Amino acid sequence: MRIIFSVLICCFCFTAIAQKTDKKLQRQVEELVKGFNGDIGIYIKNLKNGKVVSINADTVFPTASIVKVPILVGVMDKMAKGELSYHQSLKYRDRLLYAGVDILGSFKDTERIDLSKVLMLMMTTSDNTASLWLQSLAGTGTRINEIMDGLGLKHTKVNSRTPGREAARSQYGWGQSTPKEMATLMEMIVDGKVISDSTSKRMIRLMGRNYWDEEGIAPIPVDVFIASKNGAVNASRSELLFVNGRGARYIFSVFTKNNKDQSWNENNEAWVLTRKLSKLVWEYYD
Repeated sequence: MRIIFSVLICCFCFTAIAQKTDKKLQRQVEELVKGFNGDIGIYIKNLKNGKVVSINADTVFPTASIVKVPILVGVMDKMAKGELSYHQSLKYRDRLLYAGVDILGSFKDTERIDLSKVLMLMMTTSDNTASLWLQSLAGTGTRINEIMDGLGLKHTKVNSRTPGREAARSQYGWGQSTPKEMATLMEMIVDGKVISDSTSKRMIRLMGRNYWDEEGIAPIPVDVFIASKNGAVNASRSELLFVNGRGARYIFSVFTKNNKDQSWNENNEAWVLTRKLSKLVWEYYD
């Protein structure tokens, strides 16, 4: 595994050197984000020609629920080792409840549910009770962070319920990453290079069923495949998408923090900007 990770790191380092900026799209994106009342980071990569757009792409941002992508990788790592199986039956216990409006949290104590359905709840509805359960099953944030390090993603970390990450949790919350690192992780999954080709494909399918489709996904035609994950807390709204269809094939990663507008309606400044950015990028590539 260490050899595979080392090869991956070398490959992506070489790719980073070879990448070229799409100057036209870069200018359009820069113009669109002017005046945003907060901090924004963007990384966009056209997977057909390797050209990128980058704005504060190496800056660390809170992930909010986008941390569930690394958690997914951690669970899949356990499956690859034979320590978990996709359709195994699990017993829900009341102690797992994370208070909120999650589906899994409505279960009765000792009810059973397949691991595959817990994964679906995490990636589709962003169920926090499911996600924290899966984080534990993956070996906790400690093991997930080791995997991220092995993939060369040094800034991508689980902070919550992870010994030694208390200060980072106070600053960033549940998890942290950069726009470029999350886009890189998505690209590695798309290319079948995380754990195995078949495992990567399963992760893409799980990320292709996002219930939260009113922001970055909204401007993209319904016949185009999208694998995605959103993250939102009061002062941070972010999104990660892999888009494939009608001749377009790209990754779109936008993160925000220190947002002045902390409202939770469709007119939230960061969400409006995300929709505009996604529309711009889709129409540019399409």
